[in-house]
Amino acid sequence: MYDLIILNGKIIDGTGSPWYYGDIAVKNGKIARIGKLNNCVAKEEIDAQKQVVSPGFIDMHTHSDLVILDDPLIEAKVRQGITTDLLGQDGIAAAPLPKEYVSTWRKNLAGLDGNPAIDWDWTTVSDYLDKIERNKPSYNLAVLAPHGNIRMEVMGLDNRPATDEEIKEMQDVLRRSLNEGAVGLSTGLIYPPCCFAEMKELEALCEVIAEYGVPLVIHQRSEGDEILESMQELIDMMKRCGAHLHFSHLKNCGKDNWHKTPEVLNMIDQARQDGLEVTFDQYPYTAGSTMLSAILPPWVHDGGTDQLLQRLEDHELRGKMMQEMATGFKGWDSMSKWAGWDGIIITSVESAEKQYCVGKSIRQIAKLDNKDNCAEVALDLILHEKNGVGMIDFVINEESVKAILAHPAGTIGSDGLLGGEPHPRAYGSFPRILGKYVREEKVLPLEDMIRRMTSQPARIIGLQDRGIIREGMAADIVIFNPDKIIDQATYEKPRQFNVGIDTVIVNGEVIIQGQLAYQKAAGKVIRRTYHVEPLKV
Repeated sequence: MYDLIILNGKIIDGTGSPWYYGDIAVKNGKIARIGKLNNCVAKEEIDAQKQVVSPGFIDMHTHSDLVILDDPLIEAKVRQGITTDLLGQDGIAAAPLPKEYVSTWRKNLAGLDGNPAIDWDWTTVSDYLDKIERNKPSYNLAVLAPHGNIRMEVMGLDNRPATDEEIKEMQDVLRRSLNEGAVGLSTGLIYPPCCFAEMKELEALCEVIAEYGVPLVIHQRSEGDEILESMQELIDMMKRCGAHLHFSHLKNCGKDNWHKTPEVLNMIDQARQDGLEVTFDQYPYTAGSTMLSAILPPWVHDGGTDQLLQRLEDHELRGKMMQEMATGFKGWDSMSKWAGWDGIIITSVESAEKQYCVGKSIRQIAKLDNKDNCAEVALDLILHEKNGVGMIDFVINEESVKAILAHPAGTIGSDGLLGGEPHPRAYGSFPRILGKYVREEKVLPLEDMIRRMTSQPARIIGLQDRGIIREGMAADIVIFNPDKIIDQATYEKPRQFNVGIDTVIVNGEVIIQGQLAYQKAAGKVIRRTYHVEPLKV
């Protein structure tokens, strides 16, 4: 007897192959049989009624790192059909985390990953994954080793080049983190302390991931004014290392830069033709979202959040900040210059006193506060909230979104910040792509898009038992109506679930069924295992 049979499905298997009708039997969390199974017996049956049955979606860029320790069933994620989250993004995440930095690091992450009331009692990647496991998540989670955390463990949060000895120590911490199960390395070259690193430091770390055969997942230093130069330096570096380069949330920001999108994609094509593996993830919106303090020049972050807050109290340094924010400079993109103060919307704050700012632009807040200088208002808010402020920034155009979405090297990442009144991508990314961009605008055929949500991300991060409907694979499965699926979340009302996804199954357990959501210990913490040959000397 099987545990579950799904009958009458229009199966899209995740490989890009055309759909076919069939039934799927599940036993012990695995797909046991595919075919015509009308005469088989199971404890539970689901009639798919010729709706699409696909592998569960893999979210390649998430910020659920802390929320998952507070809420084992993140409904915003699983209701999108997401059965696996990739944590540890942007080089600044939960682990590794030396105990002496917990206080300042918690402040640093508050605007990005939230600040739930949890016990920060881990130090290594292994400790952190164990803690998630004890919390019995309802869906699967894998983690990247974040560059900023590795740097912090070795040399703190200072803005200075690493010594050769410190770089060797970072390589050792990276190897340890990979051996504990991390599926790759992440960095965010706009975020401290990653932005303090010289390229030789990053290259040395990439030599390690080349040994392990895992990707560098990177928020590159420029996504607009110097995007072509930023991409080229990374491509050149990775050709020397021989490692896989994966761009986080690929986009082209700022109206003056939108014309560069074809060249951005051509650079990826040329690198791949030259033999370098280059991939990326993307969210389907014209606005980004991050912590508000990302509008500040890198030098302001030197030493961590406590030092940042002290600089915000210095009148002379504030003047320098505002001047650089207005213009940007070589090597640093100014988000406030791109978006303007009307285009930066506050999504979350820490204090009750400033809750009136949530959902409003910086310019609207300035008007409410009877202030003329919007830059001062933004700086005051960061200071008042001790850096615990999230934002949405409108910097992308629709034509670029569609052009990038159509590229075959892409995957999907929601990049959803889950606190306050979040960016709608936290609730709607995957249904939006399937409804708006596949069904309505026909950017890609459904089978191709499902491949980018399933088998392609599974291959990139080494999940060999997921991402395809095939006998013996893990039973992570989504059933949805391709004629109805669409996002409901908006910038004004972001906390709205999609329509059209009827059933979500994680490791053979039904987690979403119609309007019902079940908190079950169905998820797995996925630790990648490696077989690395010792380097010959």
